[in-house]
Amino acid sequence: MTAYDTYSGVFPAMVTPFDDDGSIDFDSLAADAQRLERAGVDGLVPVGSTGESATLTHDEHVQVVETVSGAVEDVPVIAGSGSNNTQEALELSERSAQAGADGLLLISPYYNRPEPEGMERHYRTIADAVDLPQIIYNVPGRTGRDIAVETAVSLAEHENIVGYKAASGDLGRISEVVEKTREADFSVLSGDDAMTLPTLSVGGTGTISVVANVEPERTCAMVGAALAGDYERARSLHHELGPLMRGLFAESNPIPVKEAMAIRGHCEPHLRSPLSRASAGVREDLERLLSDLEPTPELELKA
Repeated sequence: MTAYDTYSGVFPAMVTPFDDDGSIDFDSLAADAQRLERAGVDGLVPVGSTGESATLTHDEHVQVVETVSGAVEDVPVIAGSGSNNTQEALELSERSAQAGADGLLLISPYYNRPEPEGMERHYRTIADAVDLPQIIYNVPGRTGRDIAVETAVSLAEHENIVGYKAASGDLGRISEVVEKTREADFSVLSGDDAMTLPTLSVGGTGTISVVANVEPERTCAMVGAALAGDYERARSLHHELGPLMRGLFAESNPIPVKEAMAIRGHCEPHLRSPLSRASAGVREDLERLLSDLEPTPELELKA
């Protein structure tokens, strides 16, 4: 197996910047990866849901992974490579590995609604074939099916399945996964910014985060404080970020986060159809929320 350290800390779920003609803006993508690395994140997650992977061709998917991997020096790149078609997910995973990915994030099969046996076979097929650390991703709001706790626990026994991204909103289920995988070399990561601090409080190890695209230093400071046991500071930063966390999900992700990044000058707010630009009301709210978050020197934020 590829050398693996427990996934701990902050891993921004990166956006994919587009030009006004809909093509990928690779220069902005590389610059964004470098900005996030400088801010102190622990890894990067391109071509996930936030990266509009559903509207990328397979070749574009690989080009995004190559660009991000080539832009950074010291942080792992965890490529989204899931699909509701096991063979397609396997091919995307293999190509992502060849493109320089250090790990894989695999959304559970969507639309098909597989039973637990099919879900487990899907993940084991990829883990048996691709020798990279892999994170299974439970987001029933997008997929229509939960990964059963028992399935996650069973998959944690596989040497290449090293983590679980939790975006169910059910802290009880998240806590149960943590409880039942404590003896394994297994990371439980929040996949919902509002649930990051609660997830850390029950033994989670970090977050695959949307808000970290916009406020990476504050997000790193919050997670670092919690992991160090300083929950007073972590709670303060959680509540400081709370309005922005909610604002970034006022419309379908990644509509608001791209708008917020455009306000901050990190990329243009272009999205691929069927997504549309943030409404005027959301834009106004984001401008206000971002103006309330005054820049803070990085060294003051570090836990």
